[in-house]
Amino acid sequence: MSKMGILRLLLTFTLVAAVVSGCGTKNNNATPSQSDKAASGQGKKSFKVGLVTGIGGVHDNSFNQAGWEALQKAQTILGIEAKYTESKSEADAQPDLVRFARDKYDLIWGMGSTMGDSLTNAAKSMPDSKFAIVDSDLGGNIPANVAALTFKDEEGSFLMGVIAGLSTKSNKVGFIGGMKFPVIEKFEYGFRAGVKTVNPQAEVVVNYVGAFNRPDQGKTFAATMYDSGVDIIYQGAGATGEGVFAEAKERKNVWVIGTDKDQSNLAPDQTLSSMIRRVDVGVFNITKQLTEGAFPGGKESQLGVKEDGVGLAASSDKHVPKEILDKAANYRQQIIDGKIKVPGTEKEFK
Repeated sequence: MSKMGILRLLLTFTLVAAVVSGCGTKNNNATPSQSDKAASGQGKKSFKVGLVTGIGGVHDNSFNQAGWEALQKAQTILGIEAKYTESKSEADAQPDLVRFARDKYDLIWGMGSTMGDSLTNAAKSMPDSKFAIVDSDLGGNIPANVAALTFKDEEGSFLMGVIAGLSTKSNKVGFIGGMKFPVIEKFEYGFRAGVKTVNPQAEVVVNYVGAFNRPDQGKTFAATMYDSGVDIIYQGAGATGEGVFAEAKERKNVWVIGTDKDQSNLAPDQTLSSMIRRVDVGVFNITKQLTEGAFPGGKESQLGVKEDGVGLAASSDKHVPKEILDKAANYRQQIIDGKIKVPGTEKEFK
């Protein structure tokens, strides 16, 4: 090879080496891309949260729907990924809860006290997963990987009783429950106490349908009550309660009181008030705590009127006179101040 050829060959090797060296230096000093961060685990964790509804389903216009709406809000604000399944029976709940855990969801919500045994079993079988339940303290034995969210439903129901007792024209009001167990009995006896406090002569008629997903039966039970002279019905029956609203809409001079959410949209001209339970706030807050590394495992978070966890719907002033709302507000303050201890059981009521 000539001297000129050798020089050209050396020059080529030098240029290639410089390019390779320059590329290596650029990569080592560059800021990692989002994909690089994700691959290396440096990016912000994306939390996955699942929800298993109670029997009423996610569109029950009640607490199941409120729980799902909370997770939808969390998707927007906290950036979580959320998914729900609907249990058609209590037996369906445990497999759904376990399935979310096996799919590596960071938190799995069980909606309703009837899910207590299923959620406890799921939590024990999947100790590395986190669970939360609405409306149950699991008998006071809350596993370390479970957060419990409960409400002082008797306090909000007492205020509904005050409104009903002061609003009734027939001196006969009613309560329709979904299934008879401690959580719903808090609605009943809180309501009874409120009525009797402001109107001792009023009669309170009580009946339980035996289901949370039977609006047809809710309508039938409501018809029987209204026919007996009841002019106001307070319902705590989940999707079954939709039947109470449907029956009220077909009548004149009768009222219905909703629960969990502002249910005035179900019968705008017949809804006297609704007892708000901030299931949405409770579910959102505990989910937020999870994302902040402060999950309240093994603890019960209980919300009453003092915490604004239960109370009157804002739409109550449409049909309830100001003087009655003022009296309800006065009783609310007495509950907050500890002057009134609202009963939540038959024994406490008596």
